[in-house]
Amino acid sequence: MTALVSLEGMGPARLRALGECFGDARSSWEQLRGGQVHRHPVMATTMGQRPDRVAALWATDAARLDPAAFWNRHVEAGIGVVVQGGPAYPDLFAHDPDPPLILFQQGDPDVVVGPRVAIVGTRDCTRYGHELAFELAGDLSAAGVSVVSGLALGIDSAAHAGAVEVDGAPPIAVVGSGLDVIYPRRNGPLWREVARRGVIWSEYPLGSAAAGWHFPARNRLIAALSDVVVVVESHATGGALLTVEEAFQRDRTVMAVPGPVRSSASTGTNQLLAEGPSATVARDASDVLVALGMAPGSRREAAERRARPLPSDQSVLDAMDWQPVTTDHLLLRTGLTFPDLAGALNRLEVDGWVAQRGGWIERKAKPGG
Repeated sequence: MTALVSLEGMGPARLRALGECFGDARSSWEQLRGGQVHRHPVMATTMGQRPDRVAALWATDAARLDPAAFWNRHVEAGIGVVVQGGPAYPDLFAHDPDPPLILFQQGDPDVVVGPRVAIVGTRDCTRYGHELAFELAGDLSAAGVSVVSGLALGIDSAAHAGAVEVDGAPPIAVVGSGLDVIYPRRNGPLWREVARRGVIWSEYPLGSAAAGWHFPARNRLIAALSDVVVVVESHATGGALLTVEEAFQRDRTVMAVPGPVRSSASTGTNQLLAEGPSATVARDASDVLVALGMAPGSRREAAERRARPLPSDQSVLDAMDWQPVTTDHLLLRTGLTFPDLAGALNRLEVDGWVAQRGGWIERKAKPGG
């Protein structure tokens, strides 16, 4: 099955159709090599407007690919592969209405125990949303709640950065590319830290680019993994609201962070709250812990955890000089771990010492200084 999912455009629906039409993965592979799979009516309905063209492309790709060598590539890279029905298949997906047929994993899947909260939102987030996602994730992780997200730009990245800053529950990610294709590239240090501390899952094999249609499929897995889904910021439409729809289908609790009424980045979250009982308010970690049935710590304790200074903050400023730098540059110059660096940068940005734009970090004069 590893080779099957490497074919262009091969997603969950087409994999299921292959199994229905031709049986096991070996038989499906042989049918693909023959280039006639589109002649089966069940397959044809999943293959778009030109099923003959798709079948021909699959046949060409299948003729070039050695399934055994492709499998060995994953083994050598240390990527785990589990298939539905296999002994290592995660129990939490076993009864899902739309379970993944195959999963690729990096990290330790055994960390997926205890309460889990998805923190999702727009890639085009505001500073308000970024700060809230970072703090909320850190407080939840410190309280023993694993943070689930998609390692995308914006709210996803802020949530996972906040989760790895504290020595708390292991982070969990689901991504829309192969586990060797870090997307976006600037998230490389964060991606590696999440894999080291927790687990990253993907439905796509090594070498798979981050195609647009991968992300709606990814969102259903984020919802399936979570006990509660929290939307920090969302425009009127977007991937976060797709995750909400998947959460509702699975009877998950959905919460939303209220935002400024004039901010387009909060239009979707405010609408969720305005629609009544479908979503409840998440003001801070205490609200989410109550939804999980956990006793929340005081807000003052959470604030004290966030405010505890790291001695690395000044060293980060010193390492920047006055030229824009990347996270990788700062990791090399300071010798800090990624969680320590991420925490220092977040505090420095909140306090007005630095600005982060387009993957670059720039030192600026402190406001009023």
